[in-house]
This record gives sequence, structure tokens and C-alpha cells, in this order.
Amino acid sequence: MQALVVVDAQNEFSAGGLRPVPNHAEALDAIRRRVAGARSEGRPVAWVRHHNRPDERPGFAPGSWGAAFSPSLGPEPGRAVETDLVKDVVGAFTGTDLGRWLEGVGADDILLVGFFAHMCVSTTAREAVMRGLRVAVDPDGTGGFPIAHPLLGETSAEEVCRTALLHLSALGVAITPRCDRHHGDAP
Repeated sequence: MQALVVVDAQNEFSAGGLRPVPNHAEALDAIRRRVAGARSEGRPVAWVRHHNRPDERPGFAPGSWGAAFSPSLGPEPGRAVETDLVKDVVGAFTGTDLGRWLEGVGADDILLVGFFAHMCVSTTAREAVMRGLRVAVDPDGTGGFPIAHPLLGETSAEEVCRTALLHLSALGVAITPRCDRHHGDAP
């Protein structure tokens, strides 16, 4: 069974956050569609969010606006096959019960959406591959952040995301956009 894993769909990545993702609104629309699809099909949904440690920058401070789920996202109250997990590192399996929860709901296949493609989504995908899970990422449901380095140069958010997904595809992660958007079906 495939579970949907939503990684860091939090306010911090919106235009008003400290780490704005250029395609944030469009990615949230794709995430909402994936959540609606999983719920209508009775599939499990894991909600993973990041909280900074006390000695880190305040963007994801527990209880802050930045750490809250983006509008209309988060676990559906009373839905037994949804969980809310908190991490303080980039991988959603490290230091959380995600692996045990996936086993408990019978999921051996995950679809990842969320932010950043090149950090938490990528690390979570790699952790899942190392656990023997089948892994897919919806490129419409993620985004990147521009990166600059004094020796290595600069890369746009779009290129950062594309490169991260290319790396994951080389590891066997399926890149699965919505069929209706990318294959000419009705919207």
C-alpha cells in the first residue's frame, strides 16, 4: 500500500517566511490535491513538520507561525490513518516514528511531497530507499530555494529542485507528476 508523506508543508516556506519558495502557492495546490486523493482512496497520510532546536535560528520555533502547517493542511481530526510527526533534522525517518508508523499501516510504498526538494524531501527519500521502500516524489508538490556559494556560484530555486529530483531519479525514486497536467488529460 502507498502512503502519502507530506514533509514540512509549513508557513516558513511561504512568501512571508524566512525561507520563501518561489513556487510555494502552486506546490501547496499540488499537495492539497495529493492529500485529497489519498483521503478519498483511504490511504494513510503522514504529516511531518520541522521544529528547530533551541540553539538554531527561530524560523521553525515550536508554536510559531513559521512552524505551523500551511493553511488548510495538517492531519484530519479523527482520521485514524493520519499521523503528525515532528523532526529536528532534515530526514523524516531520523528521530521520529515514521518507519514504525508506515509498518503499522502496511505501507511499503511512499509518495513524497513538501519542502525543500533538495534537503528534507531528498533526505527522506534516501532514508526510505535505504529501508527498502518504494519511493516516488511529485515534482509539482515540492520546490527549492536558491543557493549561492562564494566558490561554487549560484543556482536558482528551480534548478536546485530539478537537480535534486534528477539525483533521486538516479537512485530509483519515481518522479510522478499529476497525469492530467503532464500528459494532456483534462485538468
